[in-house]
Amino acid sequence: MSSATSFLLRLGTGVICLIALAIWWRRPAAEADALAPARPIPGFTSVSDRLPAASPNPDATTRNLLAKLAALLEQRSVRARESLLTFKDAEAVRRFRERAAAGRLTILGELRGQRTLRVRHASFRDLEAELLAHAGDYDGISANSLFVVPGVPAREARDAVEQVPFRNRTLDFVGIDARAQENAAWGRGITIAILDTGVSGDPTLSGGRLSALDVGYGTAPGTDRESGHGTAVAALAAGLSPDAPGVAPAANVLSIRVTDATGVSDLFTLAQAIVAATDAGARVINVSLGGQATAPLLSAAIAYAREQGAVIVAAAGNDQAAQLQWPAADPRVISVGAVDAAGQQVLFSNSGPQLQVTAPGFGVQTAWLDGQRALVDGTSASAPLVAGAIAAVMANTPGMTAAAAAEIVLKTASDAGVPGDDPAFGRGILNLQWAMNYQRTDYADTAVVTHYFEAATNQMQFVVQNRGGQAVTGLSLDVNAGANPTRITVPSLMPGEGYLAKVPVSPQARQAGPIVYESNLVNPPGVNDAVPTNNQRRSVLAPPAN
Repeated sequence: MSSATSFLLRLGTGVICLIALAIWWRRPAAEADALAPARPIPGFTSVSDRLPAASPNPDATTRNLLAKLAALLEQRSVRARESLLTFKDAEAVRRFRERAAAGRLTILGELRGQRTLRVRHASFRDLEAELLAHAGDYDGISANSLFVVPGVPAREARDAVEQVPFRNRTLDFVGIDARAQENAAWGRGITIAILDTGVSGDPTLSGGRLSALDVGYGTAPGTDRESGHGTAVAALAAGLSPDAPGVAPAANVLSIRVTDATGVSDLFTLAQAIVAATDAGARVINVSLGGQATAPLLSAAIAYAREQGAVIVAAAGNDQAAQLQWPAADPRVISVGAVDAAGQQVLFSNSGPQLQVTAPGFGVQTAWLDGQRALVDGTSASAPLVAGAIAAVMANTPGMTAAAAAEIVLKTASDAGVPGDDPAFGRGILNLQWAMNYQRTDYADTAVVTHYFEAATNQMQFVVQNRGGQAVTGLSLDVNAGANPTRITVPSLMPGEGYLAKVPVSPQARQAGPIVYESNLVNPPGVNDAVPTNNQRRSVLAPPAN
């Protein structure tokens, strides 16, 4: 078998898997208060591998696989007639430039540090001839897959769960006293890059904190309705107006528009913007859009950002799927899902083992175009709240790296759902009060975090956390379930440590009707709990379905 055939055989296997596994569906347009309407795109798996030595006489197998590659590059999920070509070295790039100038391949862009060119081909035969004749120059090839602002399913599809909107109470939920302007100085000296539809000059981003970079689509947002998305995202990260508040209102905002006139981005532009944001000094990069594919170029851009000390925060996606969109699916990215004001996972929020944290993402008030205010749904809203949190923690401890701040934000998330990490909530729900006091040894806060019924063992589980900076000894948890009060002794908890208490549930009692559980965490004498309101929790366990 020729080396060309060997490479293309591996390529063809990926194409076949793509056809079998990556089926997408047409999503309904989002309702009026969503961040943006859904854009139907079919699934796509990127193609990338080291190219073989040139083969002057490709056999039938090779040509068959090249035909599959041609079909792949024409899918609606990728930029039509475009490829991302990665070369072995700078000299190989130079030689390609000479060939392209004299031929029918057009260079649309370059990411120099990655030796990658964005190339348009008028005909696939032109690309095919180039790849076979000069394969020794290449490290890989990828399609330029599309990335879009995630839409949300229509409300009719979500009626099974009553979701509770935040409106303008988002900051209170994550532990910020907005009325007292507790967070007025948070984020000072830190730049948050917003890779989105562009950010308009809204009063909530005033104070000379907003700047912009052009990576090919200009800097101003468009005039269509979806173009307010970037402004909404930026305001949630760093807004200062009471009617469009953000987590870190003293942070600088770097807007990089990555969407074209139709509101669509692509893998090359996203990778280019990540590198540009990093080079411009942004140490927190927010990506509230996603796609169904990745490629080595995007992976390399993420690696570059990390090497330079930046963290990337990305929306998990709104597909009601058990997998995250890219780049959130990359384990090096802080992936963010959505919860409502009752602390429930929002039904549309994507889940999976890669999910790291959740934050408000339903009925969240924020800025829009032309000074408007809007209620928005989506993990697009959740991600910038986490990005703002990382900036706030960094500014709170001068010299702290973005990676260290991100880890604190994750460590201090409030446990939710199944005790411990889980696919629906990741490490928990964003908790700024805990994160901002994480290193204070004089700060005390104990809490009942969640009630969870484990059906397999017929047990009600109660999670207690020490959210303070000092060890606490002598805690007790009182659990009341009607006529059956129980006192549970909680062992000594170090800062950040949790305890899982379990109470058996009688099958007979559960069959008889709903069981109301009330828990109360009692601190030992001398502990001045900063947030006593989180020491109580109430839940209702419904009878089993017939």
